[in-house]
Amino acid sequence: MSGHSHWATIKHKKAAADSKKNKVFSKHARAVMVAAKQGGGDPDTNIKLQYAVEAARADNMPRDNIERAIKRATGEMEGVRFEEVTYEGYGPGGVAFLVETLTDNRNRTASDIRKTFETRGGKMGAAGSVGYLFERKGVIRIPANTTTEDDLMMAALDAGADNLTREGDHFVVTTGPTELDKVRKALAGKFKIEAFEMMMIPKDFVKVDAEVGRRLLDFMDVLDELDDVQKIFSNFELPETVAP
Repeated sequence: MSGHSHWATIKHKKAAADSKKNKVFSKHARAVMVAAKQGGGDPDTNIKLQYAVEAARADNMPRDNIERAIKRATGEMEGVRFEEVTYEGYGPGGVAFLVETLTDNRNRTASDIRKTFETRGGKMGAAGSVGYLFERKGVIRIPANTTTEDDLMMAALDAGADNLTREGDHFVVTTGPTELDKVRKALAGKFKIEAFEMMMIPKDFVKVDAEVGRRLLDFMDVLDELDDVQKIFSNFELPETVAP
């Protein structure tokens, strides 16, 4: 199983078991606000907002919360301004990490991220230090018990997808960064789409041993607890003996 697959699985399980709903909703609200601020408050014409709203709904964020976030972004309600900042660096074992954040204070966020890297045996790098190791891709998750691989493969490729893989109890369709919405719409009428998002997929993967693997999982958990952190991507491959 690939490194990005492990992290996708980890995120999925974590979201399902996460009882800290206020923190989860806060992160979604930030994503919705930034998307609405950049492209307007109508999800039908703002693809980025559409993705943010769908992700919020997938975590059962109340509709009122989503609407308030959009209104704050479009000036209908007073709110804090957030900006997108991506931090790069190396975690335990020299593994590459990209950390996507939404922040209202760059200095605070940079300090928090740097401290987490350093206290967990890593080092935060400059912009571009590891970004070249990843590619931005669209990712669509479909429950494997709702279709056959052959049927989904044919439909996905016809719609313009790059690839289809099986990861646990899901099929994962990957697309180019500008093809996600087109492929998603083509598949939505025939298949049950559980989630879709933009991800940074590693070009190659680094195999780690069990000890480093456990340190990496701990490192990601600590990063994910930071309020400003939205998404974490890495290029490591866990050994089968380490469960995500």
